[in-house]
Amino acid sequence: MPCLLPCAGAVSTTFTLANSCGYTVWPGLLSSAGSAPLPTTGFALAPGESRVVDAPAAWSGRIWGRTRCAADNQASGRFACATGECGSGAVECAGGGAAPPTTLAEFTLDGAGGNDFYDVSLVDGSNLPMAVVPQGGAGTSCGATGCLADLNGPCPADLRVVGSDGAGIACKSACGAYGRPQDCCSGDYGTPATCQPSASSQFFKNACPRAYSYAYDDATSTFTCTSGTASYLVTFCPSISR
Repeated sequence: MPCLLPCAGAVSTTFTLANSCGYTVWPGLLSSAGSAPLPTTGFALAPGESRVVDAPAAWSGRIWGRTRCAADNQASGRFACATGECGSGAVECAGGGAAPPTTLAEFTLDGAGGNDFYDVSLVDGSNLPMAVVPQGGAGTSCGATGCLADLNGPCPADLRVVGSDGAGIACKSACGAYGRPQDCCSGDYGTPATCQPSASSQFFKNACPRAYSYAYDDATSTFTCTSGTASYLVTFCPSISR
């Protein structure tokens, strides 16, 4: 698998992005403010394909999958995706984040206590199954996480996003569907004590117990590996056996 960044120099972590879906996925990658950029912010992954991305030291950011992407047939030729859209108009996201609802893998490398922190979040909803599996790694909470379930079918009707063919293509969070402070953990509900799981967030938690289901779902959803001991496999549509 090709290295998307010259392998010489200080590199803290390797990400392998793998597509186990039966359709093409276009990963998007966003570096957090103040974090060094990755060598790519987006590309296409055909079914069964994987690609390696090397991250600079102490990188933090997000990785997600875009689906149903294509260039506009009109004169503009603008590239757009039905889910996970980053607004760049091109395959590379160029610093744009994912439009919800989108399943997110979140990383902070070489963070507090010399640890890598990572999670899979459904706080902004879900558009496809995703798993993060450390390759190697040390630490008592250095383990696999993610959401193996495809939630687009069983998504409650009030949260479901449908495509032009009428099929479910994504599942909104309650915050995305209603925008209420109690669902978004904002305003008077902006603390762990005041923002509690909702019926909608429990739908996500029951299906994917290791993934974030709402903003303060830290206890069962944040994982850590000792920095420098692990690389990470990010798989779209992982099988249960894998």
